[in-house]
Amino acid sequence: MMRWIVGTSMKFRYLVLAGALGMLVLGLVQLPSTPVDAFPEFAPPRVEIQTAALGLSATEVEELVTIPLEQSLNGVEGLDTMRSKSVTDLSLIDLRFDRSTDLLRARQLVQERVNLVTPTLPRWASPPFMIQPLSSTSRAMKIGLSSDTRSVIEMSMTSYWNIRQRLIRVPGVANVTIYGERLQMYQVQVDPGRLADNKVSLNQIMDATADALDAGLLQFSDGGFIGTGGQVETPNQRLGVRTVLPIVTPEDLAKVAVVEQDGRTLRIGDVANVVEDHQPLIGDAVINDGPGLMLIVEKFPWANTVDVTNGVDAALEQLAPGLQGIKVDAELFRPATFINLAISNLMTALLIGCLLVVLILIAFLFEWRTALISVVAIPLSLVAAGLVLYQSGAVINTMILAGLVVAVGVVVDDAIIDVENILRRLRQHRRDGTGGSTMRIILEASLEVRSAILYATIINLVAVVPVFFIEGLTGAFFQPLIAAFALAVLASLIVALTVTPAMALLLLRNAPLERRDVPPLVRGLQRGYTWLLARTIRSPKPAYAMIGVIVALAAAVLPLLGQSLLPSFKERDFLMHWLLKPGSGHPEMIRITEQVSKELRAIPGVRNFGAHVGQALQADEPYGIDFTENWISIDPEVDYDHTVAEIQRVVDGYPGLQRDVQTYLKERVKEVLTGASESIVIRVIGPDLDVLRAKADEVRNSLAGIEGITDLTRDQIVDVPQVRVTVDLAAAQAYGLKPGDVRRASATLVAGEEVGDI
Repeated sequence: MMRWIVGTSMKFRYLVLAGALGMLVLGLVQLPSTPVDAFPEFAPPRVEIQTAALGLSATEVEELVTIPLEQSLNGVEGLDTMRSKSVTDLSLIDLRFDRSTDLLRARQLVQERVNLVTPTLPRWASPPFMIQPLSSTSRAMKIGLSSDTRSVIEMSMTSYWNIRQRLIRVPGVANVTIYGERLQMYQVQVDPGRLADNKVSLNQIMDATADALDAGLLQFSDGGFIGTGGQVETPNQRLGVRTVLPIVTPEDLAKVAVVEQDGRTLRIGDVANVVEDHQPLIGDAVINDGPGLMLIVEKFPWANTVDVTNGVDAALEQLAPGLQGIKVDAELFRPATFINLAISNLMTALLIGCLLVVLILIAFLFEWRTALISVVAIPLSLVAAGLVLYQSGAVINTMILAGLVVAVGVVVDDAIIDVENILRRLRQHRRDGTGGSTMRIILEASLEVRSAILYATIINLVAVVPVFFIEGLTGAFFQPLIAAFALAVLASLIVALTVTPAMALLLLRNAPLERRDVPPLVRGLQRGYTWLLARTIRSPKPAYAMIGVIVALAAAVLPLLGQSLLPSFKERDFLMHWLLKPGSGHPEMIRITEQVSKELRAIPGVRNFGAHVGQALQADEPYGIDFTENWISIDPEVDYDHTVAEIQRVVDGYPGLQRDVQTYLKERVKEVLTGASESIVIRVIGPDLDVLRAKADEVRNSLAGIEGITDLTRDQIVDVPQVRVTVDLAAAQAYGLKPGDVRRASATLVAGEEVGDI
């Protein structure tokens, strides 16, 4: 078989070389447009369900929303792990599936289960919704908006109606969440004292407000029924009637009548302040020391970060004329910069390696024709592997490039052995004057080494096959590396069987090869090796002693070597988790965040600062207002290690809260491994919270003495101060009130209720 392949390749050498040239050209044209990313998709298929339940405490959310959903979702096909989190106003259920599960099928199965349980949930809870499918490294960009001339409410409306709607159309963008969003609305801020003085109930004010609008949202009020305009008929035409709402400003709404009392009309403005304001905040943002908005662009699993970033940049450029007075900072977090730098560095290393190989080939072979054959064979093998990956839809990442870099050693070996043996046989033939055509000599010379090379190739491939059976995070990282390595090795074998003999026949048939058999560099190395080998054979004891010393040193060093799945990448974007004691207030969190923003931005090389606090609507992180993620980026020109040390020093200056400094890639890997941002998480499970706290403290104290642990914390599961309203049934009965009336009134006064749209 191999004889036929090699012989046919030489017979149709021009066709083979044309195909090789075409492949190189195709690679040069297509491979630069191949999608690139930092890492392969390493997270298992994941589905996240959120249910908003405004006005409920974390305990009520858990009992009334989360538990019924968990019971319904148990047993979904392929489900590996289900975690849930209940916070004030929001329930989140995170489902992780087996890695072999099809993501879209998993989403469908989950949606069917959710549909079954939705009718049984409390009516006032929003219908559960499924977060978009997100990549392992879902954060593609973080964009900060700030302004000296426009309010945060104005920026919020511009962001929601213009910026978000444009960015969501960028191919690959799954979602754009807005932290710090303040929705523009007219608020009737009722004064209980004035209500009492005028003997008007809160329900009357709500009804009057809802009924004054075209679209009232109170279900059982007159405003809940929208009347049609109808039409007016004339002898020759029909005129449609459209009612134009006269309420345009808060002042207009304040003039709406509530009741007639003692011959006078009581208006909404008599018992309430009608103003333009925003909803109660569940989260916020700090941009470069002050208030602003943070837009987080998230991508689909099948999208790549660089293309998404370029698309978002183009969209922001189109939007720029309409964003007068708004400062747009698209550099808060930009992983595409790191990806481009990492890919560029790997490509540079690959090119330098290939260049060194070329120089060594010239020095060792000492014949330009043979060196040219090897120089063509090496990149051709790598390009062929790259084209296969491109056609299979693979995203080029650091692991794939690392596989190609590792494969260079095998590719070089394939290229050199064939050419060197062909050259040696041709010189021997011409020196001895033996018979036989050049084509037959090249054929026999190729086959002489091909069997051994074939066995070596098979051994190489068989040795890496077990990697494809590794499960979990390790398999997700190393399988692309081994796939790229295997493809390059196979491509090298095919090139050695086809292109190498074809080029050898074309270039070496009439070439003057009557030079000395051994190049000067090789002759010098041979003399040194012969001298060393002779001394070793005569007296092998020093060699044995040297081997013993090396083995002893290796055994001594082995325990000192660290073990890590990934190296420490020098990303230029950093995040700091910022966790105050649960129950801490919004103003305090903003004060501390603005303070650390000023300190971090004072460090030379720190270019900008952005923080998102708590939650955002339809975001994938359900945290309270006591949680913040601070993001900064540093200039590539500054000293990396020194700047990181300065950042750590500033963060360590806030000892009263839980904090850390890390890069996004490491944080995502930890989250996949442990479900949290820590490297190792120990979960203590049980029905009694007091016992759980005690046991957690015992575990923490036991771990405290272990060498190497640098950040040992316990989740702050504490009793959060609350204002409790307990209805006095006897007093309520005297006023004709029910407990539900009290709850609804207090909730409306404190949290507000939407009664209509303008």
